[in-house]
Amino acid sequence: MPQAAPEGVIAVADAMGVTDAGIFGDILVARMKKRGVQALVTDGVMRDIAGVLGTQLPVWGSGAAAPPSVAGLTFVGWQEPIGCGGIAIFPDDVIVADDDGAVVIPQAIVEEVTQAAVEQERFETWAVGEVEKGVPLPGLYPPNAETKARYEREIKR
Repeated sequence: MPQAAPEGVIAVADAMGVTDAGIFGDILVARMKKRGVQALVTDGVMRDIAGVLGTQLPVWGSGAAAPPSVAGLTFVGWQEPIGCGGIAIFPDDVIVADDDGAVVIPQAIVEEVTQAAVEQERFETWAVGEVEKGVPLPGLYPPNAETKARYEREIKR
């Protein structure tokens, strides 16, 4: 992790899918945490997993492996386009992560995706309310045309 890691970033690292050697271990992750990195996303695996978890830095990866990466993975750049988990990642893309996983949003469409996500969450909250009322799932979720029309009518009230 270079000194250039600005505070507040989510670091995304391409391990080229290597899962038989850890791309990061407890010491490097502790340094990331100390530098103010907010989270780490990789398609690789961690070594020293107890220590990594002990840093309390949120990490999304492909698991754990004991061997170090020295022979198989080498740091080659920072703020460069990469592939991670089969997805193209560019500097300044927005990473959103939670307990379900991590997604990348290209900077150019962040506003559009944010609006769609807010609407999706609003609909799903409404759908859960319908389920609690006893409405069956077929046609409710995913919504058919009738459900979409009913939802639109009800949110306009």
